[in-house]
Amino acid sequence: MTRPRKLYVKSFGCQMNVYDSHRMADMLAPEGFAETVNVRDADLVILNTCHIREKAVDKVYSELGRVGALKAAAAREGRRLTIAVAGCVAQAEGEEIIRRAPAVDLVFGPQSYHRLPELLARAQRDGAVVDTEFPLEDKFDLLKAPSREAIRARGVSAFVTVQEGCDKFCTFCVVPYTRGTEVSRPVMKIVAEAERLADAGVREITLIGQNVNAYHGEGPDGTPWTLGRLLERIGSLPGIARLRYTTSHPCDMDASLIAAHRDLPSLMPYLHLPVQSGSDNVLKRMNRRHTRAAYLETVARVRTAQPKMAFSSDFIVGFPGETEEDFRATLSLVDEVGYASAFSFKYSPRPGTPAADMPNQIPDLVKSERLRRLQAAIERQQAAFNARCRGRIFDVLFEKPGRRPGQIVGRSPYLQPVQVMAPPTMIGDIVAARITEIGTNSLFGMLAETGVAAEPILMEA
Repeated sequence: MTRPRKLYVKSFGCQMNVYDSHRMADMLAPEGFAETVNVRDADLVILNTCHIREKAVDKVYSELGRVGALKAAAAREGRRLTIAVAGCVAQAEGEEIIRRAPAVDLVFGPQSYHRLPELLARAQRDGAVVDTEFPLEDKFDLLKAPSREAIRARGVSAFVTVQEGCDKFCTFCVVPYTRGTEVSRPVMKIVAEAERLADAGVREITLIGQNVNAYHGEGPDGTPWTLGRLLERIGSLPGIARLRYTTSHPCDMDASLIAAHRDLPSLMPYLHLPVQSGSDNVLKRMNRRHTRAAYLETVARVRTAQPKMAFSSDFIVGFPGETEEDFRATLSLVDEVGYASAFSFKYSPRPGTPAADMPNQIPDLVKSERLRRLQAAIERQQAAFNARCRGRIFDVLFEKPGRRPGQIVGRSPYLQPVQVMAPPTMIGDIVAARITEIGTNSLFGMLAETGVAAEPILMEA
């Protein structure tokens, strides 16, 4: 008997890459591939890559050096290891990957992975293959559905892609070039996928897209549906207790989506709403299509609809031409909103984007100093938000065993890890827990008394 072929997939970057990696594994399961968490056991290694920042690209090439050494070692043992690079770095760099890392057998973009079995066969037959075309067919129509066992193995929370691509063309961003223009999946195909997940025990679904709140997929009535209407439909499915969505653009927070935060109990009161900068001058050069005032107005409208709402965001410091005054405007916006968490980065020029060729590029030392100040402000706000959680009772969806014996870990409505001592039979349940201690990256608590109601944080507008 031949041993089953082993597949190792490593995802870089966003949640959509995690979703895509799962779907690649689903495509390869009928081909006899079983997933492994040990790269040394693998017959096929797929690196599913992100091209948003320069460091992410550097990480990919560094990883390819390590995997290439494993390939050489496998060959000495008489075993073949195939290496594939997928995702946005693959889409952007194509043949350059083969030139820089000759051990790579296959390079394919994020719109091509439904053809993965065929591409692997070509690579084994003909040598290195590069496929970065945008195919005419809809890949979602051709993807294999995950098995019930695969869904269960991935846990009680799941991602579902509802929208891909972006039409905004922010001047710093490669997404329109690597993922293409905005495309939304039809409502009932999303519903069918969510039903399969719910049937296998998934309790929480996060709808994802590069510009998820620009969703405009065809509904069963033949008209385009908004994200708010889609959330309402998914929220009606038996077994689905929690909903989230990411990542959003401030310009696409329409009335129906804001109303969903008011009316849909399963929609969690935590919204990732990237702003990037607090300066109108910088926002204009970024082509963000919103102003500081418009962003703050959107935050206020959401908080009016859902007073328990907490926000996270993305920030870029050191964008070309950013002055100290511009940067201080970002700091003041952070103070004005009061974020529960945020991601912040130094501007990284991406080849082919308009910002890469803009004048007045900011020295790295200045970017580093501004990033330090911004992250200090964000960390103060996150610590203050977490401190307000002490003594609160949250409904926690328990997801997995903890590091300590007898401990399980779940997520609060605000996406914080919550660790309690409780039996593993509670994994998959939503249980009230009282927060007793605030850690560096987690909350710690104990199961609340039976019948005690949860107490989400009421945010100040």
